[in-house]
Amino acid sequence: MGLGSDMYRQQILDHYKNPRNYGELDDPTFSHVGENPTCGDTIRMDVRLEDDGETIEYVAFSGDGCAISQASASLLTQELPGKSVEDLVAMDRDDIVDMLGVDISPMRIKCAVLAEKVAQDGAKIHRGDIEIEKTETE
Repeated sequence: MGLGSDMYRQQILDHYKNPRNYGELDDPTFSHVGENPTCGDTIRMDVRLEDDGETIEYVAFSGDGCAISQASASLLTQELPGKSVEDLVAMDRDDIVDMLGVDISPMRIKCAVLAEKVAQDGAKIHRGDIEIEKTETE
């Protein structure tokens, strides 16, 4: 592991200890919750869309969990504003791993992608593509 990975580890700890956009929005366009039952991570993602109904204006999260799940959610709230709902739905696990900047073990990948999956499922519910009460990563 080089100096670069140490920098990203520090970034993860910073986002865990000082999460950005933590809390619930008063007027989200859509909200959704999810959990990783294996390790107990829980996340709620609130998304507000701009007037065009397609561009993400603001994202907030709340929940509890390990450093990876919470840092991933915090980073995602900074990454999504200005992107379209379609951009959100098209994201995959590689996007989250790249955002975190470190290799994630197979056991922890479910923690890393929880916020992404919750936000994506929230968008799909909002669009009428799916009907689920809660997202689970197992």
